[in-house]
Amino acid sequence: MNEEQNKLVVKRFIDEMWNQRKLQLADELFAADCVTHQLRTVDSAAGTPRTAESVKREAIAWLTGFPDLEFVLEQMIAAGDRVVSQCTMRGTHTGVWMGVAPTGTKVSVPMITIHRIAGAKIAEDWVLVGSLMLFQQLGFIPETQAIFAGAQDVRR
Repeated sequence: MNEEQNKLVVKRFIDEMWNQRKLQLADELFAADCVTHQLRTVDSAAGTPRTAESVKREAIAWLTGFPDLEFVLEQMIAAGDRVVSQCTMRGTHTGVWMGVAPTGTKVSVPMITIHRIAGAKIAEDWVLVGSLMLFQQLGFIPETQAIFAGAQDVRR
């Protein structure tokens, strides 16, 4: 596949699977042996399996917590079998998410993802989510300025 075809696979993942809620599309877009290198797998350089079923479960969890969730594709770059996308994830926390009761908070979180495409499917991914910003927007942790101010107080 050429780079434009690879970009189309990732665009379908973002636009159709996530934004249009066509979760069954994961069966078509993800290789059976797909591997992810998300933050929760830092102990494993090899990554962990990412099946189409696990992708659908993850999407359901996010959409339960943020029913209006959308991904805005800011830019996409392809080189060889890799596609890098910069997105902004936006939504309102009106449902239970990760065991956390709804806060009613609107969030806007940056994401950068690298997908490796093989055989017209997502075969591997590296996902970096602005989790600090997400947790700050939801009120779980203080704003960055407050964290730094507290750190300066401790050093004095």
